[in-house]
This record gives sequence, C-alpha cells and structure tokens, in this order.
Amino acid sequence: IYQVRGRQHFETTPLVFDGVMYITDPPSDVTALDLRTGRPIWHYRRNIPPGVPACCGQVNRGVAALGDQIFVNTIDAHLVALDARTGRVRWDVEVADWKLAYTMTAAPLAIKDKIIVGIAGAEYGVRGFLDAYDSKTGQRLWRFWTVPAAGEAGNETWSGDSWKQGGATTWVTGSYDPVLNLLYWGTGNPGPDYDGSGRLGDNLYSDCVIALDADT
Repeated sequence: IYQVRGRQHFETTPLVFDGVMYITDPPSDVTALDLRTGRPIWHYRRNIPPGVPACCGQVNRGVAALGDQIFVNTIDAHLVALDARTGRVRWDVEVADWKLAYTMTAAPLAIKDKIIVGIAGAEYGVRGFLDAYDSKTGQRLWRFWTVPAAGEAGNETWSGDSWKQGGATTWVTGSYDPVLNLLYWGTGNPGPDYDGSGRLGDNLYSDCVIALDADT
C-alpha cells in the first residue's frame, strides 16, 4: 500500500516498467514507487501558485515516458521533463499562461521524439489547442488550434468573434496510429458551454475527434 499525499481527486493511471511504478499525486506531483515494496524511490513536488482556476478540481491523470525521461503536465500549464532514475528536472516549459485560465490535467502522449500535450480551461473562455514538444529540449515543434481563427477553414461556424474564447479544449489524452502516423484526439465543449446564443453555428472543432499528422 502507498498512501498518496494529495487531497484533491485522485485520477492518475499508473505507468509501469523496469520494476518501477510512476504515478502522479494531485495536484501536479510525481512519485516513483518500487514495485516489490511499494516504497517511494523519489518524489517530484511542484509548488503551485495560488488562484489557479480549475472547474473540476486540481487533478492530474498521469505521466508519459520516453527514453530515460518522465513527462508530466502541471495544473499551472507547464510541461516538465524529469530524470526517470532520480526525479531531477531536466527541463520545464510554459505551455500557456495559467492567469488566462489555461490549465493542464491530462497525461502527455510520447510518440517518436515528441511529447504531445493537451490543454484544459474551456469553462473559463480559453481557446483550445494541441501542442508537440521536442522530448530532449522542450522546444515547441507545432501547435494546432482546435478553434479556427478568422480566415481558416471552419471559422465560419463561429458567429462574430466568439471563436476567440471558443473552448474546444483537449483535456483527455488521445491515441496514436504508427502505421498512418496520425494522432486521434477528442475535443471538449465549446465556450460558453450552457448558453450558445453568442456563438451561433456548428462551432468546429468542439465536441469532435480530430485526426492530425503527427509530424506537422
């Protein structure tokens, strides 16, 4: 038995390999456990600034692994790479500004040399996106906005300037098809979610499954 320290909702999916179990403790901590004993090998504790908005609790759904690194999204919208053996921070990048109500709760997805991350915050008027980062450096390689901007295909499905706060966040981890080199990712609700009078139209690409070329 291992007793988690967080007091938020516990929603992690454990990741297990080489005799170690990696879990996230809410809100954005990581623990490596010895599979034979359940004892912690290392902890990564993150200081979360006060006031981070989260509609449904400061949760975290797990980590990704690639090479000798563990990757975690944080509730204050950072992607952090940790040394798998020690928990030491290799790099830490800001994905979005939490002061604009962007948060991150899903586990990242590791494919090839990339770490794919989604974003949360549709209830607070953000515009959703999906990002890819270089696993070794943390450099952002591409961004796909899930709400099309003016002049882009699908923007006509948002009335006026409603696309600017359209939601369609990518807060659940997607899947990867290595044969087709495609990412499949679900998007969430449009914003505002209950009153659609200010965002008339089909509101692409909210409440959809999107398929993206993993390289671009």
